[in-house]
Formats: sequence, C-alpha cells, structure tokens
Amino acid sequence: MVYAPLALPWLLAAGLAALDGRRRSVGWVAAGTLTVHLAALAWLGLDVFLDGPRETVTGGWPAGIGIVLRADALGVAFAFVSSLVLLLALVYELQSGGSSRTFPALVLFLAAGLTGLFLTGDVFSFFVFFELSMMASYVLSAHGGEARQLGAAFIFAVVNLLGSFVFLISVAAIYHVTGTLEMAAVAERMTLVEPASAIAIAVSVFVAFGVKLGLFPFHFWLPPIYAGARPAVAAILSGAVANIGAYGLLRFGAGLLPLELELTAGALAVLGAASIVYGSAQALSRRATAEVLAYSSIGQAGYILVALAVGGRVGYAAAVVYAVANSLNKVLLFLAAGARGPLVGGAFALGALSVVGLPPSGGFVAKVELFLAGLEAGSAVLVALIVVGSLLSFVYMFQIYQHDYWRARPAEPASRTSVRLLVFAVALLVLAAGVWPEPLLLLGERCADVLLAEGGG
Repeated sequence: MVYAPLALPWLLAAGLAALDGRRRSVGWVAAGTLTVHLAALAWLGLDVFLDGPRETVTGGWPAGIGIVLRADALGVAFAFVSSLVLLLALVYELQSGGSSRTFPALVLFLAAGLTGLFLTGDVFSFFVFFELSMMASYVLSAHGGEARQLGAAFIFAVVNLLGSFVFLISVAAIYHVTGTLEMAAVAERMTLVEPASAIAIAVSVFVAFGVKLGLFPFHFWLPPIYAGARPAVAAILSGAVANIGAYGLLRFGAGLLPLELELTAGALAVLGAASIVYGSAQALSRRATAEVLAYSSIGQAGYILVALAVGGRVGYAAAVVYAVANSLNKVLLFLAAGARGPLVGGAFALGALSVVGLPPSGGFVAKVELFLAGLEAGSAVLVALIVVGSLLSFVYMFQIYQHDYWRARPAEPASRTSVRLLVFAVALLVLAAGVWPEPLLLLGERCADVLLAEGGG
C-alpha cells in the first residue's frame, strides 16, 4: 500500500520521458496516471485513518540500514493535496494547448519526488526526494522558454540550491549528533543533544525550509518566478512545491525538534508576522494580478509559521488546515487569472474570498482555526495580526478583482469551455471545504496528533 503511490508515477514518468509531450495522447496518459496515483493515495489515506500509520523498510533490510517508508496522516495529506494540484495544473495546460515536449513527464517526476518526500521516514531519503522534486521544479519554472521565464528560473535554481546546501549540512549535523537518520530515532535522541548544537541544527533547518516556503526574509526569489511563470506552472510552484516548506517545518520542527521549536517560538512568531505584513503591503502596491498573487503567497506563508509558533494540538492543526486551504486557494487563483470568459470571474471571486477568510469558503475555516490558535496562546497581538492581515488581504484582492473584472477591457477571446469548467470545478472544491468543513478539521486534528506523538508531546 505504501509502495504503490510512489512507484506508479516513477514508472510512467520514465516511460513518457522518451515521448513527445505535445501529443495529446501522451499528456492524457500522464493525467490518467496521476488520477490512479491519487486513488492509491486515497486508499492509503483511508487505511491510515482507520488503522494508524503504516511503515516498511525497503528490500527487507533492518531499520537504520534500509530506506524507511512511513505513511501517516500528515504525510498522506500533503501527498494527496500536492498531487491533486499537479493533476489540475496538468489538465489545465493540456486543455489550454500549452504543453511542451517534456511537461507531462516532468509533472509525473515531480509527483513521484513529492510523494516520496512526504512518505519517507528517513532524513537522508527525505533529502534525496527533496532534490529530485526540486530538479523537476527547476525545469518546469522555465516552461514557456521566454527570456523572463529563463531568467527567473535561473534565480530560482541558484537560491534553492543554496537552500538545499544548507539542508544537507543540517542532515550531516543530525547524523553527527544522533548517529542515525531514521526520523523516529532522531526524535528520541535529539532530546539528549547539547542545547547549543540542537539550536544550530534547528536554525539551519528553518532557513532551508523558509527558502522553499518563501517566508520573509528569504522571499526575494519568489515574486519573479510566480509572476513570470505560465498559470499552470505558477499553480504547481505555489500549490504543490511550496508544500515542501510547510511540511518540512511541521515534520522537522514539531516532530523531530519540538524542544527547539518551543525555545524559538517567539522568533518564529515575529518572522511570521513580518511575512504577513510585508507580503500584504507589497501586494497592495501592485496592480498586475500575477504580482499581487506572488506577494500574497509570502503573506499567506506567514500564517503557517505563526500557527507553528503557537504549537500544541490547536496550533499544529491550524497550520495543517491553513496549508491545505492555501494550496487550493493558490491553484484556483493562478488558474483563474490565466483564463477568460463566463464562470471565470465568479471562480476568481470565490478564491479571493477564501484568501481573505470570508464564508462560505475553505479559507474561512482556516482563518477560524488560526483565530482559535491565537486565543489558545492567550495573545491579543496574534489575534489582532490575523484580523489586520485579513483586512489587508481584502483590500488587495478587491483591487485586482476590480481591475480585472469590473473595468472596461479590450475584447479578449474566451478560454476553451473545458478550461473554464475546470477552473469552476476547483472553485466548487474550495466552496465545499467551507460548506462541509468537518473532513478538513478532522484532518488537521489527526495530523496534530501525529506530530505530538512523534515529538513526545
């Protein structure tokens, strides 16, 4: 059950890499593969929710020698959401007629890398899958071949390679002080490590994942990439690849380094608040939709960091719920921004309401969870920050909606009906998360329980 979701995209990606992705049949085989992959993840997720985590060691080796694969609620949730984003973006690109020779295979390679990253129980395997995912992301970021896309892709590659180097140093340091890279054993042995060494490791881990997530002050690479990329690629980078940062902070911070997380909670809250304020202020000063959404992503990432700083079951659950809702919001908004015609404006409006945190959207559920986390922490400052951030989000989302959909514009051809229906379907998914929030809330609670058990909480 753990191998199937990981092996399927790898095998098909290797086969499709030799074929021309511009052929519709190749693209639809990739989409069909991702659909089966999602079904396998759903099957695995149901089993995990009913019977608890699944763990296996590849090749029959003993733990500590072989690669440990572990499926729990947190990993399966992030794997499913990320793969869903990849499927939606791939279908959008196929229907828009913008697929390149390598695009379908790259999306499958990215799905395989992300799935392995989310389902591994070994720190070194995490790094390997991490790098495989980023290599596919580097090539995807240049999709389109225009000068601005190639330039932004170069910046993206350089900055994220530096982040990967920092993370590799963290992996080496973890092994040096614990003598193991198995996550469960690392979580146990880190409690015995000298505090100064443990804090240094925690800081380097935070820097590595802060770069991936686009948090302030590691954000400078993000706006050119998101603003210059094609809508499908921007949706992939913001809705799937950015989950590496959110998941990494949760898994390593709350799961493997809980004591260090508690000690640095105040600093994390300050950095999260700075991301929210900075991203919102920059979004207010922009008029191009892609730029506004790019800076909005910086601000939205700050909420995850604030929830992580609050900690405990409420804080971790809020971080997970917000990360999932944010992924859906970003894929909806970036895909809607690239489409034209009936239904698109309504879909974009619903995505904007979700970013602001207004009912009946999934974002409203996520903001309520954040509000409860602020109350749990007993911090009026955090509660005020959530309210102010939401108000700023309302202003800049209203500005771009007014700019794009209210003012008179030159006549533009409508996107294909299939494209508009896809965007509208994503909007319905965001709406369903708000109208029926119980599954999302239950998911957050289960993931929080996994992190607390792993961290000894």
